[in-house]
Amino acid sequence: MRALVTGWASFLHGEATAGDVASLHRVATRLTADGIEHEIVLSPEFAPGATHFDDVDPDDYTHVIFCCGPVHGWQVEELHSRYSRCTRIAVGVSVIDPGSPATKGFHTLLPRDGPGLRASTDLAAGLDPSGVPVVGAVLAPAQPEYGDRARHDETHEVLQRWLAGVDAARIPLDTRLARGDWRLCSSPEAFAALVRRTDVLVTTRLHGLVVALSAGVPALAVDPVSGGGKVTAQAHAQDWPAVIGADELTDAELDRWWRWCRSDEGACRAAATGRSAGTDSGPLDALARHLHAAALDR
Repeated sequence: MRALVTGWASFLHGEATAGDVASLHRVATRLTADGIEHEIVLSPEFAPGATHFDDVDPDDYTHVIFCCGPVHGWQVEELHSRYSRCTRIAVGVSVIDPGSPATKGFHTLLPRDGPGLRASTDLAAGLDPSGVPVVGAVLAPAQPEYGDRARHDETHEVLQRWLAGVDAARIPLDTRLARGDWRLCSSPEAFAALVRRTDVLVTTRLHGLVVALSAGVPALAVDPVSGGGKVTAQAHAQDWPAVIGADELTDAELDRWWRWCRSDEGACRAAATGRSAGTDSGPLDALARHLHAAALDR
């Protein structure tokens, strides 16, 4: 017996969702435990280095297992045609039309829901996210005030390509506030609450750095201004070492500071910075002295 584990995440024109891929892995884990030889097929659009349909010979398999999603449409029908000699089983799927060729093509249906059926728990239930870091990313907009020193486009191209390869839950964050747009925070405190829930914040924006350190979250800061701008200046003001200049930005430098931010040393340094955040009253004291002096001069 040899099984091919498939689903919507396997199709070239399908969609790889967290639930789809988690279901494939859940089935594969059970097959491994039961000693059943198997392979998972994933779309080349999602996983270029994985096993794809073009890599496998249907005659090498006795069973095809289709996991999760609706059993509906031409792609599922093509699966039946391509693997017509295999025993085809659908598990954890939604039955839309019991009489459709996509549904009737399976020898065995073990659905999660459908007309007249009692719903069962989805295969993706029980995911364990422990050990997966959450990284927020705050990218600065164009800052024309820096003139020809601005390197925002080049910096963000390198940074976004690097972020795509980071093994983490990646969340784009925006310091802009709005009261009528649910995608943006409506207060500084709400934005800080989001940042506090990350493990590392990657930022080319000054206030991404400031809010992260205030929350005790390690910040991997990248200054998009050649020669150093306000991001570098603020990192120095807070004695924070994890800042990379636009002229020094490489994948190797990003990797080095990512490891440091994820280390105990980086976490402790960020926590200490967070404890002292907001205690420097120097600028406000100077403002008050100036205003009092101005009042006395009247």
